[in-house]
Amino acid sequence: MAQSTVAGARSKDLIKFLELVGNLKHLKRTGWVLRNVQDCETVSAHMYRMSMVTFLLDGTEGLDRIKCMELALVHDLAECIVGDITPYCGISREEKKQREMKAMEDITKLISPRGDHMMELFHEYEESTSPESRFIKDLDRLDMVLQAFEYEKRDNCVGKHKEFIDSVHGKNLHPLVGSMIDEIKAQREAMMKKDENTESS
Repeated sequence: MAQSTVAGARSKDLIKFLELVGNLKHLKRTGWVLRNVQDCETVSAHMYRMSMVTFLLDGTEGLDRIKCMELALVHDLAECIVGDITPYCGISREEKKQREMKAMEDITKLISPRGDHMMELFHEYEESTSPESRFIKDLDRLDMVLQAFEYEKRDNCVGKHKEFIDSVHGKNLHPLVGSMIDEIKAQREAMMKKDENTESS
């Protein structure tokens, strides 16, 4: 009976953990919401594509691919409780950090001791203490740039989301990320020129 009670309590925590993670499937990214982008991505969709990019690593980059994948899946996890806080939300960087840290403590406590590893990954990402964490920060930028371009194409408004594209200018990006962003920019510029030629003809 005692074992059954413990197992039941444990299962309750695991289900709560999964429900919290599930919140991210419905949480739309604030940056797009503020710009009235229709049918915009969710936080979980953003993290999923970042995770998929780690499959492009071939071992020559000196990065731990599994750790990169784990970091991608954990880096925005706190948002399932605190939401997607951006600089436009009127919340200081320090307050944001405190809220997210408390959220991660609450989340990982539900799956302790397994959650300890998730908390370590979160700290590693936030503090950029490893090549993998810095790479994932670059992937975060890549996904933003690609998503902006995708919305411009989908909504027939190439050039509209310039601020997102330009925000990575001057960043010291990982070569793989930098090359993909350069390609996105080249495709975007070609489309803009084509639109200009069409309008002038």
